[in-house]
Amino acid sequence: VSAALGTVSINAGLGLGLFGVLAIIRLRSAELDHHEIAYYFSALALGIIGGLGADMGWPALALMALILAVAAVGDSAALFKRYRSQNVVLDVAVANQVELTARLEVLLGARVVSATVRKLDLVNDMTDVDVRFELLPSHPSDSILLQAQEVAR
Repeated sequence: VSAALGTVSINAGLGLGLFGVLAIIRLRSAELDHHEIAYYFSALALGIIGGLGADMGWPALALMALILAVAAVGDSAALFKRYRSQNVVLDVAVANQVELTARLEVLLGARVVSATVRKLDLVNDMTDVDVRFELLPSHPSDSILLQAQEVAR
């Protein structure tokens, strides 16, 4: 993006426009996951390079191909095939992070990588958690099930 912006004369309008687009993405939308933000910035970078990098020739195409390749590898199911992300609502309010992680590991039958409490309701006895976990097959039938799930994806 810097190379594309360096090939044209930039006025204040373009700078403010880019700032406005970034502010809309971050401030005007619901809470976004990291991969969604990566897609937004990749799309923005592709648009800037494609629109302003016309004078660059093949380096612009190479940069665009690099962005697409990184997105394809980063989003590949083969790279993180055993990792999952899920929103879990527990019917008990759990404020202790160690206890929450232990409950989630038993419930999911997996190793919890991270657990972020989105909402803790002590009145209604409820915990809303965004959990990232790694599937761990405990016996051969579990690994067969995991393979079947991967094929179905």
